[in-house]
Amino acid sequence: MFEDLNARTVRLLLAGAAVIIFLLGFLVCADIFGRALFNSPVKGTPELVSMSIVIICFLLAGYSVQSGSMIYTDVFSSMFGVRGRALAQLLSAVLGILFFGLIIWGSYEPMLHAWFSGEYEGEGALRVPAWPARVIVVMGSILVVVSYGLRAVHAARSFVTGEPDNVVTPTASTHI
Repeated sequence: MFEDLNARTVRLLLAGAAVIIFLLGFLVCADIFGRALFNSPVKGTPELVSMSIVIICFLLAGYSVQSGSMIYTDVFSSMFGVRGRALAQLLSAVLGILFFGLIIWGSYEPMLHAWFSGEYEGEGALRVPAWPARVIVVMGSILVVVSYGLRAVHAARSFVTGEPDNVVTPTASTHI
């Protein structure tokens, strides 16, 4: 049940990122056409694009982990058996938990500061609030930690039983 909730949440965030990318395409096109045709770009485009890139990355990070689409190479792990691959996946999951845990730890206080102080990005005609990007960095990182935790459980189970687990081993299309 928890894995299903995680998968649904990750897919919902994936759809949200797709909508943002779609809308961002229109904004950039409008900025380019406004600059070229009317010598008047859309104000705030650089700020919106820079914030959107951060938001998109952290909305997609949970899906990357949950689907096994993070960078994966089987050059060395294919030389080992099921237990070797499971151990590599377990180590990868633990390192991922540590890395994104550090992002949460380092981003939590700035997120609260941006929320309560009304921190903005940009000057002039359009000031973009910083809190949405900061909240999504923290929430996306929490989701990534949960996804890595689930992968770690599957990898540990595969290591102990010696049987392959389809959650641990990515599909052939995700290999690099």
